[in-house]
Amino acid sequence: MTAYRAKRLPVQRGPAAWNTILGPQAAPEVLRADLTADVVIVGGGFAGLSAARRLTQLQPDARVVVLEAGRVAQGAAGRNSGFMIDLPHDLASDDYAGSGDDQALIGLNRQAIAFGRAAVEEYGIDPAYFDPAGKVNGAASAAGHDHNLSYAKHLASLGETSDMLDQHQMQDLTGSPHYRSGLYTPGTVTLQPAGYIRGLARGLRDRVQVFENSAVTGFTRQGQDWLVRTETGSVSAAKVILANNGHLESFGIERGRLMQLFLFASMTPDLDAETLKRLGGAPRWGVTPSDPMGTTMRRIDTAQGGNRVITRTCAVLRPGMTASQGDVDRAARVQQGKFDQRFPQLAGMAMEYKWAGHLCLSLNGVSVMRAVDEGVFSACVQNGLGTARGTLTGMGAAEVACGEDTEITRYFTAEAQPKALPPRPLSDIGANVVLRWKEWRAGNE
Repeated sequence: MTAYRAKRLPVQRGPAAWNTILGPQAAPEVLRADLTADVVIVGGGFAGLSAARRLTQLQPDARVVVLEAGRVAQGAAGRNSGFMIDLPHDLASDDYAGSGDDQALIGLNRQAIAFGRAAVEEYGIDPAYFDPAGKVNGAASAAGHDHNLSYAKHLASLGETSDMLDQHQMQDLTGSPHYRSGLYTPGTVTLQPAGYIRGLARGLRDRVQVFENSAVTGFTRQGQDWLVRTETGSVSAAKVILANNGHLESFGIERGRLMQLFLFASMTPDLDAETLKRLGGAPRWGVTPSDPMGTTMRRIDTAQGGNRVITRTCAVLRPGMTASQGDVDRAARVQQGKFDQRFPQLAGMAMEYKWAGHLCLSLNGVSVMRAVDEGVFSACVQNGLGTARGTLTGMGAAEVACGEDTEITRYFTAEAQPKALPPRPLSDIGANVVLRWKEWRAGNE
């Protein structure tokens, strides 16, 4: 094709709480001119900023422009759970065990973590925003405990270590009597995701132009270059990297092959000393559910934006890429019940923030990290693993654009195309019924 037009632009529901709790950002720089560059990156999240950093490593003299539709860290980067996970984490499975070459993917995930750690050091990002604390798969039932046993067995077969925590250890960690057991794995980094992304953007600005509130409305082939347009400016460049996850489909690429999902979360107010005493537990921890459709919980401290508890659960398919306020309200009611169930000592506490976050998955679990046209490269479709997978696909797209042959490029360019989705609208209805059933089946998890 020679022209791509955005049929949709991102719409967010609720605040990006991880970003909001860090306080205000400096005024945005908006693209208000017609520029020339070597590479234009569409999207300023984990994938886009990782691509920008990798380009500065591979081609230090390249002129790189990043165009972010909103504010940095107000999109998905400020709306996720903040886990950068090294181990298999297949959300379509019962116990996270993957079905492919798990050892290769573990190695790649650890490359992403090392890349992030190096950025923290290079750019002086607060280390509290990149905490190598590991995480726990919490189990609240016999079935959940069995999932953890199965996952631990799978990890052992890969030569990976894990530790099983009993109910007392889980309560000592979380302050909650809810969990029967937990499986601790040490390699996960618990992020303050907005803090990390803001720091990454700030560190790149000496060598990369980052424009915010500059949504790309389309791009057109003009001779050897692409003209990338926003409402108030344009950039002409030989290469374009699309790092906009599900909005890849907004430009007509992989149409009918991407599942546009939303997950939801809520966050408490900053807890005072008396409330913290009643809560108990450690000041920082992260618990993912033993059943992938269960409830994720995080606790953070003042170094990450206040003493707060985050609850994340519920999922809906929205092919229009916009969650409704009703979706957010319904999820918030469910999350309040999950919070009260886990922390009866704080039951009824009103949440300060409630929000939706956009994910993109493919039926066969593949990403789209490859050239999609001459001079156009994709770093999209993160399959719900945006912090690690986004980092990897961003790195990989930069490497492909520069003609590099690496472990990352070989892994992702060898993946199949996303499978075609069943015809709509029955598939949409069926998918949401299945998601609601899986949520019900997860029960107390």
